[in-house]
Amino acid sequence: MAEQIETVVIGGGQAGLATSYYLSRHNREHIVLEQAAQAGNVWRNERWDSFTFVTPNWMIRMPGAEYNGNAPDDFMPRDEIVRYFEQYVERFHLPVRYNTCVLSIERDESTDSYCIETNNGVFHARNVVIAIGLFQKSKTPSSSSQISRDILQLSASQYRNPDRLPPGAVLVVGSAQSGVQIVEDLLLSGRAVYLGVGKVGRVPRRYRGKDIVTWLYQIDFFNRVTEKLPSPQARFAGNPQVSGARGGHSINLHQFARDGVRLLGHIQAVDGDTILLAPDLMENLARTDKFETDLIKMIDDYIEKNGIAAPLETLPVLRDGFESPVLRELNLRDAQITSIIWATGFGFDFSWIQSAALDDDGFPIQQHGITDQPGLYFVGLPWLPEQRTGLLLGVGENAAHVVSHIAENR
Repeated sequence: MAEQIETVVIGGGQAGLATSYYLSRHNREHIVLEQAAQAGNVWRNERWDSFTFVTPNWMIRMPGAEYNGNAPDDFMPRDEIVRYFEQYVERFHLPVRYNTCVLSIERDESTDSYCIETNNGVFHARNVVIAIGLFQKSKTPSSSSQISRDILQLSASQYRNPDRLPPGAVLVVGSAQSGVQIVEDLLLSGRAVYLGVGKVGRVPRRYRGKDIVTWLYQIDFFNRVTEKLPSPQARFAGNPQVSGARGGHSINLHQFARDGVRLLGHIQAVDGDTILLAPDLMENLARTDKFETDLIKMIDDYIEKNGIAAPLETLPVLRDGFESPVLRELNLRDAQITSIIWATGFGFDFSWIQSAALDDDGFPIQQHGITDQPGLYFVGLPWLPEQRTGLLLGVGENAAHVVSHIAENR
């Protein structure tokens, strides 16, 4: 028999828990359905051992549990992140049902409600809040199936540490935030590393006396809306290169080249044991450099415009990557590559929500998380409408807005 409940929240990550917090404060009946067995699943099971947040601790602004420790400028490591979310659920007695995977959502116009089918039964709810985020499934190119089975292939979410890989060189494909941090992890273990470089930019860890995230916050970088981006597709670009590990530091592809990493262009195809490469390495390196240059100019202009006292600084200019040979193909066996890590981003799919209207990119059509379909909401995605709504910085505000709408339309 179906269980009747006012609101079902789908997803027990940061967005789902923030939504549950506010629903509880409004005394609204609800449950949170989470397919994993425990809180903090992404950080617990889908990040490498040395993982840390790349944003400082002061950015942790989950409602009711904003960071108030003595290290606001440090970067929380994986195990502490997991404990934080475990304690969040316990502290606020949030009604999370684990090991519950949602299979389908259908609207029943006759009862003005939704039917939510799961592996643990059926629920009928007046409201459904989708809180599963954009990072739903690792993207791996179809050509990966043509690579020899003798070579271990992992997504970035499956990688844990160098010791779990077979002896030999490692090819990391993708140079956004996860890819470059994994490259560093491998380098520190003494591995030979090849890196397929994409178009993602980099940022310095610190600049003119402050952490880069502090400057980004002050110049309203996280308050950008879709209309201010070069294209709607820019919403899904990879995060820039930087690290919070070992106290936080900058990452630079040119330094990688200096340290012995073999930089490569995009992978175009696979022919047996040979990977065919695009001749775009130099172009991608130039784009990475330009991102930092443009961002630093924005910060410098902001400092000057507002008369802020900040020490002058000139960032180091490295060019080592431009001396790398532009390879058009790479034989995996000749390079003694025994492992490939696909750090090629994540995909999302909301097409299974039959009541949801999606744009040309498959992104939900909504206003601040509120859709035209009565009782259907989205929380925790970036660009609802600002970038910050997908971050710990702004997810609480997004959840509060949606829950207020639910409470007003009871």
